[in-house]
Amino acid sequence: MKVIRTIAELKEWVIETKQAGRTIGLVPTMGWLHEGHFSLLREAKKNCNQVVVSIFVNPLQFGQGEDYEEYPRDLTRDSRGAEKEGADVIFAPSVQEMYPRGFKTTVEVKGITEKLCGASRPGHFLGVCTVVTKLFNLVQPDKAFFGQKDAQQVAVIKTMVEDLNMPLSIEVVPIVREADGLALSSRNSYLSQEERKGALVLSKALRIGENLILQGERKTSIIKKNMEEVIKEERLAKIDYIAICIGKELEEAEELPPSGEALLALAVYMGKTRLIDNTVVCIDNGNKRLID
Repeated sequence: MKVIRTIAELKEWVIETKQAGRTIGLVPTMGWLHEGHFSLLREAKKNCNQVVVSIFVNPLQFGQGEDYEEYPRDLTRDSRGAEKEGADVIFAPSVQEMYPRGFKTTVEVKGITEKLCGASRPGHFLGVCTVVTKLFNLVQPDKAFFGQKDAQQVAVIKTMVEDLNMPLSIEVVPIVREADGLALSSRNSYLSQEERKGALVLSKALRIGENLILQGERKTSIIKKNMEEVIKEERLAKIDYIAICIGKELEEAEELPPSGEALLALAVYMGKTRLIDNTVVCIDNGNKRLID
């Protein structure tokens, strides 16, 4: 496995790989890799000849007062894990390499970025779209792999790829959870033992909401109220948002349609740590699949 730190070296590798007729899969990450990331890597390995894992804590997607400085970083640890799971290349550039002096260009998707996490973190998705566009341009992947846990991010990136006619497909991989239901996240490392236990209210609330839909409840206010009550039972939890959305634009509805899919999404602070989670429910028969 190669660790590439510069854009120039990455470009050389991409040219050689393309000339050899090999397909490239990209797994974009901010590092501190866990089983969720490795599930993306394994899926990329099944579908592409060569797999690039990018590791870059992107300052553009962090707002003032967020955890950019504290975000866990350990390239040696991540390299061992990525190599074990079959990565061919780690691309781990510096901030200066990605955003040299005089950098002026950003990429913005409007509308869909202004709700859910975008409402709480203004400018976040501008940073995401900018860095992902740069990675797509540099790596030239045939497929890029993202986790469903960041459902809004997936929807935003799919919109960007479609609108800008980017020549790749976006592959979405299911959420990976601990045995007790907690969705894997690099930020879980921030949690104290008590906060880790309390964080189970996220998946518990999603199950409550899902079950209500499967039992025939269609009024989203009732579903959200029940989810909220579960979370408020945990004294360490502070709700950022609970949303029930339909369609590619993630529109919130007062009442769910008789068929189709609903995305149940939430963000909750456990102490100072902001956690997100979601589930997709097939309204008519209860079968779940990834949102289009």
